[in-house]
Amino acid sequence: MDALDREILNEIQWSFPLVSEPYRTLAEKFNITHEEMKKRITDLKSAGVLRQLSAIFDTRRLGYKSSLVAMAIAPDKLDYVANQINRHPGVSHNYERNHEYNLWFTLATPPGSDLKTEVDKFSKLPGILKVRLLPTIKLFKIGVKLDMVDDKKKEVAPTEEKKKITETKFTPTEDDKEFIRHLQKDLPVVDRPFLPAANALGMTEEQVFEKLAYYEEIGVMRRYAAILRHRDAGFVANGMIVWRVPEDQIEPVGAKLGAFPQISHCYQRPVYEDWPYNVFSMVHCKSIPEAEEMAKDIQKHINVDDYKILFSSREFKKTRVEYFTESEFTIEEPITA
Repeated sequence: MDALDREILNEIQWSFPLVSEPYRTLAEKFNITHEEMKKRITDLKSAGVLRQLSAIFDTRRLGYKSSLVAMAIAPDKLDYVANQINRHPGVSHNYERNHEYNLWFTLATPPGSDLKTEVDKFSKLPGILKVRLLPTIKLFKIGVKLDMVDDKKKEVAPTEEKKKITETKFTPTEDDKEFIRHLQKDLPVVDRPFLPAANALGMTEEQVFEKLAYYEEIGVMRRYAAILRHRDAGFVANGMIVWRVPEDQIEPVGAKLGAFPQISHCYQRPVYEDWPYNVFSMVHCKSIPEAEEMAKDIQKHINVDDYKILFSSREFKKTRVEYFTESEFTIEEPITA
């Protein structure tokens, strides 16, 4: 990647032009030709840095239930269990982390299904010692933006304003579901990339953009943007900072954590006897020492002394949930001699 590639990635992570010829609009912004812009985007995809360009929908607003799940797995069974869990269409992220709970994954299930029933399907897998279901009690922030341009250390402080949305009741119709199935797909690198979806939906491109804008206005779509592969982009220290926050301080602490530009996700989650941490926040850094220093800086602002950083040591799966395309999931029985 050169400097221009990095500037383009910064731009499209948060704001992708919803117009008939978005790559031409981007080319004009960066003062390069349309063909060069398409080649750069294609090369970034081929290199693995740019994972996907698509609509990013809000799981809960679509009627899905979701949860973070932590499992303590016998080390000799970890790979087998992780690979079986990866087969579930509702599992989008699955990591090994440096803790007794060594497998952490997110699971989303469609409307009408039961989250615990799906998690219980994993119970027949060998080597699972403990399972902790950690659904979101309160969402304070979600939105990853990796700074690809500025290597200078920025002040670690709660400086961001929360995005305002007009949250209205939304129950997806069959037309909504079909729209979402098309717009969640990776955008092709062609002159008019939205045209195939528009044609398939019997809409004009302008109608597609209007519907996407409406979805964003009511919070059904978070944004239309690029998703990067953290490690390929150089952010190899992905730290989940878990905080033990006094009950009466969860709301203000969570809100403050959500205002840190360095924090991409922040949630309140339930506690257990062996897991007292109730607020979770994610940081993405280029080294473990940098992440540890960042956690100390954050701690000074929120005055919560009891915290841990769990780093992902292996990535077993990272993808987006494909909404309204579910199939029944069953565990593969292990082959015995």
